[in-house]
Amino acid sequence: MPDAPALKITDLRFRYPTPRDGEAFELAIPSLVLAQGEQMLLAARSGGGKSTLLNLICGLMDPDAGCIEIAGQNVHALRGPERDRFRGRSIGMIFQTFNLLTGFSAAENVMAALMFSSIPASEHRGRALELLASLGISSPHEAAENLSVGQQQRVAVARAVACDPVIVLADEPTASLDPQNAANAINLIEKACQARNASLLCVSHDPAIASRFMRREALGIAGIAP
Repeated sequence: MPDAPALKITDLRFRYPTPRDGEAFELAIPSLVLAQGEQMLLAARSGGGKSTLLNLICGLMDPDAGCIEIAGQNVHALRGPERDRFRGRSIGMIFQTFNLLTGFSAAENVMAALMFSSIPASEHRGRALELLASLGISSPHEAAENLSVGQQQRVAVARAVACDPVIVLADEPTASLDPQNAANAINLIEKACQARNASLLCVSHDPAIASRFMRREALGIAGIAP
């Protein structure tokens, strides 16, 4: 479905079976649509459901009701390995703590993501090196844990866009950075997504990055509110 939006959420409801931290939690999103190539900041307080929503979009958790579609594909209609393959090829993730593979080089971290793509394995190393170079990584064979925080984030961005995903989900990508580096990080993420026409959904409670996004919405217990 080439004309389908990158992300479409309809009548989504999720409730933890037992109270979380002594307080009942329910996520309800009647509608949310993110067009192909669109970039949006979804703001929410700490504990407001950001990570829960991302896990639902990725198919790591199942909703109680509703539908989540990525490029027209109902994520939760897929099962097991089929869902894993779809996630790997269609959704890029940038984590707050990067989650790079310790003991693996920057290039190997990107190549790990490419295992889910339809790109021939013989081309993985060249593609990883080219992508890292385009993001300013001059030591692609250095172990990821030996790189600076800024370099690690660039590797994380490269890994997220390596498979030319439909959408990139960024979970608090600036939480551990000072204001200047936070601005640089958002700029890097936005440009990397634009270069591949990947949509970007950034979830954060950092007000300093709000001005970087033309579309900004808020996530509350009742759902999405402008």
